[in-house]
Amino acid sequence: MKQSRNICAAAPVVIVIDDDAAVRGSLKFALETEGIAVRTYSTGAELLDEPDLATFACFVVDHKLPGMTGLDLVAALRKRQITAPAILITSHPTILLQERAARAGIPIIEKPLLGNALFERVRDAIANPRPPVP
Repeated sequence: MKQSRNICAAAPVVIVIDDDAAVRGSLKFALETEGIAVRTYSTGAELLDEPDLATFACFVVDHKLPGMTGLDLVAALRKRQITAPAILITSHPTILLQERAARAGIPIIEKPLLGNALFERVRDAIANPRPPVP
């Protein structure tokens, strides 16, 4: 654990939260090949147990998580004053989900994650962190 804290201090760290181990591993690998430091979590509860949430640069959150939705997780982070940008990933977002995410200032990237849309959003979030929309 101490080693991961040193990584946090050295470079911006992107968090990937997805309950699918294959997706988590693929996203971690892909982001790391772009030179981005990544830590992964399988549930929102696992992430919320992390003591150093405020040190992370960006959260890439699957919408369909066990126990809570991705938007619920981001809301829980905001209640803790964690203002790092969040990006929601999901398949076939409904109009309601798109509206809720837009009101919260959270971009949605649709699965399957083709092209560079996710990488571009992550790089932008790291380079230009903005406070969340209230």
